[in-house]
Amino acid sequence: MLRLSEIYIYPIKSLGGISVDSAIAEARGLKYDRRFLLVDENGVFMTQRDFAEMALLKLSFGENGFKVLNTKDGSHIVLPLESDSKEIISVKIWDDVCNAVRVNQKLDNWFSTVINKKCSLVYMPDDEKRIVEKKYINEDHIVSFADAYPFLIIGQSSLDDLNSRLETPLLINRFRPNFVFTGGKPYEEDNWKDFKIGDVKFKAVKPCARCVITTTNQETAERRNEPLKTLSEYRKVENKVLFGMNVICKNTGTISIGDKIGLTKYFFL
Repeated sequence: MLRLSEIYIYPIKSLGGISVDSAIAEARGLKYDRRFLLVDENGVFMTQRDFAEMALLKLSFGENGFKVLNTKDGSHIVLPLESDSKEIISVKIWDDVCNAVRVNQKLDNWFSTVINKKCSLVYMPDDEKRIVEKKYINEDHIVSFADAYPFLIIGQSSLDDLNSRLETPLLINRFRPNFVFTGGKPYEEDNWKDFKIGDVKFKAVKPCARCVITTTNQETAERRNEPLKTLSEYRKVENKVLFGMNVICKNTGTISIGDKIGLTKYFFL
């Protein structure tokens, strides 16, 4: 039996995630997931790919918003769950150009100091309709500031199999999933197409191609060559290292840890 075992949201793209017991699945992703983004002076998105120290910034729910803790020195700041700022700026994420709202100067100053790079924190408003990458699905689904698709799911069995091949086992946070599930064989999510978690219907779009972020220790920001070195030995397809599945949802609803996962259609790579 397949069951949902972990749920994560990442309110600010490429910063630490928040483990939750339940979440609302919306068209563009889990509620609050990757609605905030750090951009440089040119409005270009910033991630751990270039700024590994972003891993040291951890988020949690506070009384009046999200608390962002800099684990390096213990400093912190609070940002709202959503932004009602009226200052619209244009931002670039991969090949997409989107409208976003700049939250406020205080937050910009704090993040610029802790990352040691001048930057601004922006928020994706509800009326911004960024479309998923259509190379693999010819439908106009929307997405937040996630790389290309609203959700990422990984089986615990897949992580266990990878860890059995590594000298030092890794935590799931290296792979930044939204969903983790138990049951089934390693990498069986590769073959999913249509499935349900609770009452929410999902469609798997494509395996997730992994980048250098997976080699970043999420507690220290140090980089090594694993797990990409080992994954490339048996999970490389057309020069891409694959781990996990990118997913879209077909209806909204609440999902919770312990929900059964029902498969209705498979496809094979």
